[in-house]
Amino acid sequence: MKIIITSDDQGQRLDALLTTKVDDISRTDIQNRLKSGHILVNQKQVKPNYKVKTGDEIEFFEREDVESDIVPENLHLDIVYEDEDLAVVNKPRGMVVHPAAGHASGTLVNGLMYQLDHLSGINGELRPGIVHRIDMDTSGLLMVAKNDIAHRHLVEQLMAKTVTRKYTALVHGVIPHNLGTIEAPIGRNPKERQEMAVVDDGKDAVTHFNVLERFKDFTLVECVLETGRTHQIRVHMKYIGYHLAGDPKYGPRKTIETDGQLLHAGVIGFIHPKTGEYLEFKSELPQYFTEILDDLKKSEL
Repeated sequence: MKIIITSDDQGQRLDALLTTKVDDISRTDIQNRLKSGHILVNQKQVKPNYKVKTGDEIEFFEREDVESDIVPENLHLDIVYEDEDLAVVNKPRGMVVHPAAGHASGTLVNGLMYQLDHLSGINGELRPGIVHRIDMDTSGLLMVAKNDIAHRHLVEQLMAKTVTRKYTALVHGVIPHNLGTIEAPIGRNPKERQEMAVVDDGKDAVTHFNVLERFKDFTLVECVLETGRTHQIRVHMKYIGYHLAGDPKYGPRKTIETDGQLLHAGVIGFIHPKTGEYLEFKSELPQYFTEILDDLKKSEL
């Protein structure tokens, strides 16, 4: 993967700039890749604080598969598609995507290492195969790379905003219009470091939505992502005054009693890295979600 610096980015610090150019990669990860030589500028290794110049060519090099201390676990993952290059998995609500502090086991990665024969190594030891993420309490479809070439191609599609990502969400309030677009930058909340928020110096974020069904006090919407910022749909819907139902972090105090936000990644579509064929996969709403919708319908009879 290559990025050519334009005059708009002239003079910015390299590690900070790359966090705005590449989805699902932290500043710390970028700094580690620079130090290990997996990111070069004009074919040379530079420090994270390097100030970029117009015309600079930034190149990301693939990492080899890494040995991992992660224990494979038979978590009976729902693998909806698999070939020698990639897989698509339907993640259940309540499952963390990769090991982190407080979640050493029971993650999607633990299950993938048990069920798949290979995983890409680009994202390092703790995130093998992980191209993008969804929140622990969000259910639905994720792309998984089985080798570094496939990983790079999928990430490039995410950067080019050509991956189809559609989510179904239940939000508080009745949205009067049928269609909408939220274009507001997202970054760390300066008042609460455990949360994200719409902030002036945040990363560009765009969410499109359309209304699927209205209830007395709620609206069922489909959200289509252009970008993939942390907690994007949850933050954007809160920003326009329609908080996700069941959301313990961004939702209102009085909300539907459920284990996390009612948000489901129901559609993922992309170009296959090897065949060039467009593939699209769909996942039906999980049972707990449909039962809540049924209860809302019954309450209005």
